[in-house]
Amino acid sequence: MKRINNLYSKICSIENLNLADEKARKGKAYQYGVMQHDKNREFNILKLRQMLLVKSYRTSAYKKFTIHDPKEREIFCLPYYPDRIVHHAIMNILEPVFISKFTADTYSCIKGKGIHGALRNIKSALRDKPNTQYCLKLDIQKFYPSIDHDILKQLLRRIIKDTDLLALLYEIIESAAGVPIGNYLSQYFANFYMAYFDHWIKEAKRVKYYFRYADDLVIFSGSKEYLHELLAEIRAYLTNNLKLTVKNNYQIFPVAARGLDFVGYRFFHAHILLRKRIKKRFIRMLKNRRNDKSIASYYGWIKHCNGKHLLKKLLHE
Repeated sequence: MKRINNLYSKICSIENLNLADEKARKGKAYQYGVMQHDKNREFNILKLRQMLLVKSYRTSAYKKFTIHDPKEREIFCLPYYPDRIVHHAIMNILEPVFISKFTADTYSCIKGKGIHGALRNIKSALRDKPNTQYCLKLDIQKFYPSIDHDILKQLLRRIIKDTDLLALLYEIIESAAGVPIGNYLSQYFANFYMAYFDHWIKEAKRVKYYFRYADDLVIFSGSKEYLHELLAEIRAYLTNNLKLTVKNNYQIFPVAARGLDFVGYRFFHAHILLRKRIKKRFIRMLKNRRNDKSIASYYGWIKHCNGKHLLKKLLHE
């Protein structure tokens, strides 16, 4: 495999840093960090470029907070300048490199795919009823905090030859345990960490119907026994190659009887329903703080499933 070189100078260019600044600020123009940066925007960009050129950039201190919905997670937050601009500057150059290594079955945080890309392809797969009678659904225990730095670095060295870029990536990787949820780079690191596993599933194990959204994995088959055997192999691969552990709440079940709860929807062979938790939030919003913007947001969810009657009922109650 040919490794990519001569990327660092592109990341450090004034044009790329200005583009990174434009992308990082989208929807955040009135945040404190952006407004402070804008007081000396041109000077800051030149200073950041110099920091990168002389290799003096270091990740700033994180601010941390915990969210509890849908599950408890620790979120890490970096200052807008210089860190979020640096992350965007890196991804302006590295995003196509990372994406070229992903399989078509990776959906989280990828432009043009995401939740509704997964929905479309699962809906299509379920038309093949004989080969989607059963489903294996699993996720990984403490996925982001469990990502091993040495393994991630080794994987990066498979595709990147540029030693200056590797040094910058290593500095960011070592700035926190695992891969911190909240960093722009983290979503790509996490997808890349699983990319060779995805290829193993598709190419070595020849799994036809496989879908991964971050650390949530779904596999369809016409055989329950086959899925149990595959689960054992998946556990061994993740443990031995990535130091990851499958949660004990994995499920192997008939799709027709239970439906697949995934990416906000419940999938059956003939129809798709909105996830119950999202429906309850919609009802709560309508009762307590009804507004057109929120209704439009929930409509965006409902229009992709068999939810027209639900929408009509809720809006006219």
